[in-house]
Parts: sequence; structure tokens; C-alpha cells
Amino acid sequence: MRLAADEESPFTAFGLPGKPGGDEFWAAARTPAWAPADDGGVTALFLWRGSPASVVFESWSEPVPLRRWRDTDCWYAEVPMRERLRVTYQLLAGETAFADPLNPAGTGADRSVASTPDLPAQPHWPAFGPGGDAVLPLPATRLRWNSERLGGRRTVRVHPAGGGGPVVLLLDGDDWLYLHPAMTAFDSAVAAGEMPPVTLVFLPAKDREAEFGCRPELWEAVQDELLPLVAESGVPAGLDRLVVAGQSLGGLSALYAALEFPDLVSRVACQSASLWWTPGATALADPLGGPAGGTLAARLRERGPDLSGLRVAFDVGEHETRMLPHCEPVEALTEEAGATVRVSRSPSGHDRAGWRHALLRDVAWALG
Repeated sequence: MRLAADEESPFTAFGLPGKPGGDEFWAAARTPAWAPADDGGVTALFLWRGSPASVVFESWSEPVPLRRWRDTDCWYAEVPMRERLRVTYQLLAGETAFADPLNPAGTGADRSVASTPDLPAQPHWPAFGPGGDAVLPLPATRLRWNSERLGGRRTVRVHPAGGGGPVVLLLDGDDWLYLHPAMTAFDSAVAAGEMPPVTLVFLPAKDREAEFGCRPELWEAVQDELLPLVAESGVPAGLDRLVVAGQSLGGLSALYAALEFPDLVSRVACQSASLWWTPGATALADPLGGPAGGTLAARLRERGPDLSGLRVAFDVGEHETRMLPHCEPVEALTEEAGATVRVSRSPSGHDRAGWRHALLRDVAWALG
């Protein structure tokens, strides 16, 4: 259908045919759609059908309200984006969040992933479509962990990818079970020969701020309570080559464990680690406004540990501009202390959509 001159569609630049809101238009609609921006970046087009809504991004920007196209059922937003960005988002209608029904790249039950056209695909991570009806596979082995040191009871799942091997302890384990299916991704990476067989241990957090701060209780409990449970589970698990993988506060905790429990943790993969952390910082109006590198940088400077037995992979998002001044000194100090260090930057913000590719790559590297 050809539009009259006074009905020129704003969606033509995004390759969408027909009259906005018409059958031809909706049949062709896939989002986000992309068009070049005047500043050299790109513009992403998001669409929603039938009611007011907003696009809500994970740790990248403020929510963007959608506008209605004339008197149709078409609601849309044009969002400028820098190149090299992968971001998780939801569509919020009223108080209910939805995965984008027009985006086949879904994750979890109610989230979608947008990737600028200049980025390669992320191999091994399945793209679950919108609708929340996909059933994520879960590890068959469940351990009931009653921790005396941490208090309370939690369920820890264990999966031998490729038949099992060195233990990979995934902090925030429920995120890697229910939002991004790490079991499937690791199985795929092992099958492709990109890493050796490993045994995944999905460790959920009950109180992230308390457990992942620079305190010994979590790692005493892992060493004395959890790993013996894994050894007794019957799942093949090489406990002598433990890799700890963590993100954000979990990344901080993983590196802390390598410094304070070197006999337990000698391999670390951390993404967007909260290296700004100092005691009480999370209660401040600006938690990232403290000394560069926080508590761990101070510890590395003051005590000068010998880290020659440590392999640690650091990754942080290119778009996390306030994180970089905290990450860079810790990366340098860790290497100066003798560790074998890998440093990379992902095309993302503080977002699991960026962390998941680094997770596979850096665990493989940490295993050497």
C-alpha cells in the first residue's frame, strides 16, 4: 500500500513496508530494527502493539516511553545507540514487564536482547523467543545445602558438562539457570572443543551484599561445607582445579577469594567486578565515588601478595565508563603481584547480555 504524501511513514528508513499499524506492516515487523544515525551511531526502532508502554533497559539508560502513531495500534520509540552495544531490555506496559514479542532473541521469561548490527552473534547461547513458554533445561543433580556458617538452606545444582571435569563455581547461580541458560551454553562450548569438560556448580545467593562483600564466611563455607557435598554427590568433579566465575559483586568476591584463600581458588573469571567496593560504600549516595580500586586495590598495595599461582580474567563493559577507573588499577596491581592476567572489554554495560560471552571465553582461558 502506498502512503499519501501527508502520511509519510517514519518507519520507511527501518525497512518496514505498508501503512503503519496495517496487516502488511505488522507481518514484516521485527525489532529492534536499525537505521544509521547522523552522528555515526545507529538508531534502534522498538514497536509495541495496542497500549501505552516503555522500553526499560538493564543498566544502560533511563526508560524510554513509546509514542503512538496517529490513531493506530502502533506504539514506537526511536532510540539512539552508540556502536558496539549489546543490552537486555523489557517492554513495560502498566506494571507488567514483557519480553519483546517482535524480537526472537529472548532470554528468561520476560527479557529480550538487542545487539547493534556491528556485533557478531554470541555462539552457544540459545535465543529463546518471547512468550515465556520455553522450558529451560536444568541440571539433574540437586544438592540441599544447610550451611552452618552462612545460615539457612539453599539448593545448589550441579551439571557435568561433557561428562565432568574441573569444577566451575558460578556465583549468582540462579541467574545462570533461569535468565541465561549456562548449562546449555557450556555443553555447546565443550562439544565444539572450545573448552575441556567441566563440572558446573550453580551457587545461588541469599543476600548478595552480605555474602559477596570482602568477608571470609562465604569462602569458608564453600571450602568446608559445599565442596565436600559436591565430592559426595556422585557427579565427576575435579576439585583440585576450581574456577570461580562471578559478576558485579560476585566478581569482587571471586577475586577476594583468590587473594585470601589461594589454596582454594587459583583460577578466576570476573566480569564487571565491583572493584569500587569498600565497607559501607553500598549505602552511600555515590558508591563509585570512593578511592580507585576500593578495598582490593588497597590490599594489593599494602600487603604485596605473591600471586604467581593465580590465573585471572578481567572483563568489563565498554559502556561502563565509571567502572573503568576502578578496574584498571586492580588489573595492573594483580599482574604486578605475579598473576597471569587477561584483560578484555565487552560491548555492553553492566549487563548479563555482555557477561555471558565473556563467561565462556574466560573460563576456558582460566583453565589454561
